Amino acid sequence: MIANGFDFPDDLLLLIEHQVWARPVAPDEAVVGITALGLHLAGELYMCRLKPAGATLAQGRGIGVVEVAKAIVSIKSAVSGELLECNEEVQQRPDLITEDPYGRGWLARVRWRASERAQDMTQLVAASAAHDAIAAYAATAERPIR
Repeated sequence: MIANGFDFPDDLLLLIEHQVWARPVAPDEAVVGITALGLHLAGELYMCRLKPAGATLAQGRGIGVVEVAKAIVSIKSAVSGELLECNEEVQQRPDLITEDPYGRGWLARVRWRASERAQDMTQLVAASAAHDAIAAYAATAERPIR
């Protein structure tokens, strides 16, 4: 789906208020990352540091940080669970996040248990149905949307 000029693949679940995504990859796993719109709003990324494998994540809480312009910004997790694997490549080359946010620029793989999934789903929106929510979010953005 294209919304406000930004691509949101249909297989994603979005946590709109934090512009992060989750892609279920197994019954108990999801891969998470930052949306193209979120990256546009953040600006150029200079550094990315993620929590270590084994960390416990909560939806809407920090999974790591990125350095942008003159600020360090917390990246929020789209889902709750155990952080299974960090994408080491983006920690070495944060530009991959911007170049391919839904592919090589993924941030982490998370064990997403059924009980956490049920709770998290109350806040997640399927990308295929998120056009209006994204447009409303973009309208409130401080940085102009192209």
